[in-house]
Amino acid sequence: MFHGYGEVMDTRKVLIAEDDPAVRKAVQRVLELENYEVSAVNDGHAALEALSKSRFDLAVLDVMMPFADGLTVCREARHRGVLTPILLLTARVEVGDRVAGLDAGADDYLVKPFVIDELLARCRALLRRSAPSASTSVLRVGDLTLNSLSREVKRGERELVLTKTEFDLLELLMQRPNTVVTREQIYEAIWGYDFETSSKSLDVYIGYLRRKTEENGESRIVYTVRGVGYTVKAS
Repeated sequence: MFHGYGEVMDTRKVLIAEDDPAVRKAVQRVLELENYEVSAVNDGHAALEALSKSRFDLAVLDVMMPFADGLTVCREARHRGVLTPILLLTARVEVGDRVAGLDAGADDYLVKPFVIDELLARCRALLRRSAPSASTSVLRVGDLTLNSLSREVKRGERELVLTKTEFDLLELLMQRPNTVVTREQIYEAIWGYDFETSSKSLDVYIGYLRRKTEENGESRIVYTVRGVGYTVKAS
């Protein structure tokens, strides 16, 4: 049982999609020992159907699966409005492959072969980020507003549709307006572990936020401080 989460963690529902029966059973067993309620499927089509029809707190998807690969499942699930945090398992180690996973809508990825403790740590990090916020505060920077409780974001009257990772990143920056948040601080706060801070994952998400916050030609509000980190400020 995870310490510090309380009883709510006992009922967290996790979907596993992995076509290798040995890996699937091993991951399922480990997660069940940690008091997760686990559903397991062996192909991408079944994973997409499960995500579309049932509510899960987390999905762990293999990239290479029959019928639909993990990237396709991510992309289609997001297209259908599924906001479940998704952790991709991949044997591909190139940065471009990892960025492709984030582009498809995944929240994190883990390279095979992996250590079980790291898998559990990443699951815990994603679940922490998706837990309901205890704060009712509304953050404002210029005409950008973010409601931490309802997880609604608006630029003026225009509502922004953000993934969990995009929201968490924007919330972190808006909690410290006009202050530079370093890459190291962001990786620790958002991903919750010692992420390789030279990777392109953060840059990908900053790009997403810029496109969404400036979609109607609005002025820039998410800025890069080259070589240091990022900040949110009204122009």
